[in-house]
Amino acid sequence: MIGRSELDIMKKSAILINTSRGAVIDERALVEALRSGEISGAGLDVYSNEPPKDLELINLPNVICTPHIGSETEETKERIAILLAEKVIKILYK
Repeated sequence: MIGRSELDIMKKSAILINTSRGAVIDERALVEALRSGEISGAGLDVYSNEPPKDLELINLPNVICTPHIGSETEETKERIAILLAEKVIKILYK
């Protein structure tokens, strides 16, 4: 539903939030839009793959990821918690 053409028409200050389904967003197109500054940021709690396998997307500095309650597996919770903690540490110790 949200791919390159939809991202292209968003304001540069837009922050894309996805709490529905991971496949709703073309994650490759989202990475490109975030890297190029086409949009400002993203907040995600769902991903095309659970647990997320696209480390580029979830490691971008302008992306905040939280675990989706529907993915309530121990592996997913641990991986997301570690990634979130690493991002907080990066921000605090820049």
